[in-house]
Amino acid sequence: MAQQDTFAFLRDALAAEAGVGGPAEVEVKETHVSIVLLAGDLVFKLKRAVLFPYLDFSTPDKREAACRAEVALNARAAPGLYLGLRAITREGDGLAFDGPGERVDCIVVMRRFRESDLFDVMARERRLEPAHIEALAETIARFHASAERFPDAEGAAAMTHLLDLNDESFEGCHLFASADVARLEGKFRDELARIAPLLDARAARGFVRLCHGDLYLRNICLFRGKPTLFDCIEFDEALARIDVLYDVAFTLMDLWLCGRHDLANLLYNRYASALFRTLPDLPAKIRDGYASLPFFMALRAAIRAHIASGQARTGHGGCVREHEDEARAYFQLAEDLLSPRPRMLVVIGGLSGSGKSTLAAKIAAELGPAPGARSLNSDRTRKAMHKLPPGDRLPPEAYAMNITAAVYLRLLSRALDALNQGRAVVIDAVYAAQEERDAVEKLARDAGAPFLGLWLDAEPDVLRQRVRERPKGASDADESVLDAQLQRPLGQIFWRRLDSSQPDLAGRALALARDVLAAYERQM
Repeated sequence: MAQQDTFAFLRDALAAEAGVGGPAEVEVKETHVSIVLLAGDLVFKLKRAVLFPYLDFSTPDKREAACRAEVALNARAAPGLYLGLRAITREGDGLAFDGPGERVDCIVVMRRFRESDLFDVMARERRLEPAHIEALAETIARFHASAERFPDAEGAAAMTHLLDLNDESFEGCHLFASADVARLEGKFRDELARIAPLLDARAARGFVRLCHGDLYLRNICLFRGKPTLFDCIEFDEALARIDVLYDVAFTLMDLWLCGRHDLANLLYNRYASALFRTLPDLPAKIRDGYASLPFFMALRAAIRAHIASGQARTGHGGCVREHEDEARAYFQLAEDLLSPRPRMLVVIGGLSGSGKSTLAAKIAAELGPAPGARSLNSDRTRKAMHKLPPGDRLPPEAYAMNITAAVYLRLLSRALDALNQGRAVVIDAVYAAQEERDAVEKLARDAGAPFLGLWLDAEPDVLRQRVRERPKGASDADESVLDAQLQRPLGQIFWRRLDSSQPDLAGRALALARDVLAAYERQM
């Protein structure tokens, strides 16, 4: 029995169950692998009878197995969304749910949420805020920390297999010139050869886990006020049995594509910090995996490129031109992400209230390879060393001179780890002592990395007002702390001094960073 009959049955059944006016009131959304029907508070999800190089839903038994896997796997991150599954059976001349007759198909039943709560819609409408991303980072890190691990899994070999599938899929795409495809494939192979030892080492240390597998923005929503991951890969466990960084790279790539580099960088930094809290002591290169991120993001973009191209070729949804434009954008992004970008160390100093963290957040995404610089902050580092969330207040003894010295040493250590892996780094901390400034400059020299030191100035009254009025965050500094800083001699400051009250501070800082990089390259 054709799926057209199944679709008609489902539309009638959902209209009746949801109590809407009739089948015409049922909303329908289609993807290349599913038909989703929505009415009232319910969702029916039907898998298409399709066969792709990476997916086989060609028979009722295979679709039912995929439905069962979808409900079970998504219960890990979205138990409140998934209500179960229903078999569709042939009964006489028609169809029914869960009858004794022949099974012809199967559906997943879900709770409905507002489409406006999808993260891709929120991003497109500029409603996706840093608070959402910080909560999402914690959500993904918790999910990965509890995911099943595969210490015997392959690292680089698994990525080679994905590249082979990608090449096969691109062969069926007529949207891209063969020379362009060959060039991109060559870049992928070269980059994979470079990072293969890292991927193998991470696999051996348990970073390959049963992940979500399809973690782009449209598969993340606000449900009951919290970021919720749903619609994970269920049709092939091998595609979800991946390095955790490859999983989160999909979200990073999607944010990058929609122009929210700032949010991608924030997600990357908060996720890394949250995941590190769950890990044992490991060599920094293996723990961080920084060198793999551009490759992972680019591969995610390339996969979306051939999927969108396939949708354009089949006329899926009647949006041929839109799918073609989407495919080209993903393809170009994949190439861009594989282009090398220089590392550097930018350090932002200044008294409390000078705007160090605000500036760091604005420039980090534009420095170094995607998704931007590793951002290190003294307040967050101090809280992490005391095993406290950033928003919790520390006792006064946590600010003793010896502890402050340990915090600055930790910043240097983390910065060196990232620089040695080819990442750019942005540090923001007071850096009131000359020896602290000298130490971080020496770090850059020893690492052979370009260095830019920025010192943010502001009038004392401006600083006091900012400290008094800023929202609760990682910093515990109040006006008494600021007053003590104002009385402390700073010594000679040789860093570039910027008035933090001037407009386009981030633009000026990035221009200085580009000047430093250009000068460094001329010396090489």
